Amino acid sequence: MKFLKGLALSLLSFLLFLSLSAFGFAFMLNNTILNPDFVVSELEKLDVSSLVKEVLSAQIPQDGEFIIETLDDTIADLEPWIREQVSTATYSFYDYLLGKSQSLSVVIPLEPVKESLRNNLREAFFQSLPPELQGLPQAEIERYFDENYQQISEQIPSTFEINESLLPPEVMTMLEQARQGIGYFQTSYKALIGFIVLLILGIVLLHRQVRGATRSIGSTFLSYGVIEYAAIWATKYFATAQLPQLGIPPALQTWMPQFIGDFLAPLEMFSLGLLIGGAVLLTISFVYKRE
Repeated sequence: MKFLKGLALSLLSFLLFLSLSAFGFAFMLNNTILNPDFVVSELEKLDVSSLVKEVLSAQIPQDGEFIIETLDDTIADLEPWIREQVSTATYSFYDYLLGKSQSLSVVIPLEPVKESLRNNLREAFFQSLPPELQGLPQAEIERYFDENYQQISEQIPSTFEINESLLPPEVMTMLEQARQGIGYFQTSYKALIGFIVLLILGIVLLHRQVRGATRSIGSTFLSYGVIEYAAIWATKYFATAQLPQLGIPPALQTWMPQFIGDFLAPLEMFSLGLLIGGAVLLTISFVYKRE
């Protein structure tokens, strides 16, 4: 009888350890990648101006410094607007992805972009007039600029829109599969909480006394907490050390360590909480005296 009881307790403790490991990972995902507030907050920490400038500098020829400077000024002027639009688009996308909305529709007006670009191009143009325009009347120079800018403006649409009809069928198929997968994940997440509670109750019922139950549960909590916390520390250390070797833009290299830390923060808090909780339960198991 004692052998069967010990075997049952070992099995429940092992399942509890595995369940805590799975729940910790799910808890992290639920509070980061699947949380639009987290995504928006992380994007707001990204230096958009520097990142876009680095990308454009690599794509525009060396003799296009005038274009780079103009676009850089435009991006700097529009950075608050860009962050606002990214936030709005992110929430709209997550409403669809998480099943809160049955249709995908993201519309971003580009008139502020065109207006800022025009102002910066005009300022740069009049600061360094081409030789053939110098000495001409102001009205004629203005007309020349307007005609040339019109050609640029016509290439920029009034709005940037993403909806189901504009996306390729294979992309929509992937999004539908992602929606289904997230639905299953959320159901499993709640079921896993219930399963962990049942495992703990099973351990308590098998022991039927405080010292044994707290020692068994505390050992499992403490073991998981120590292992997971050490794994998180090692992950942050080695991931940060490898960043300079990946060849990513400097702006992303500055942002990535903070992102990794924020991404692992929920799991770190969860493991630290179980580590402390396990230590407390073990202490209780040793100091508790049955009357």
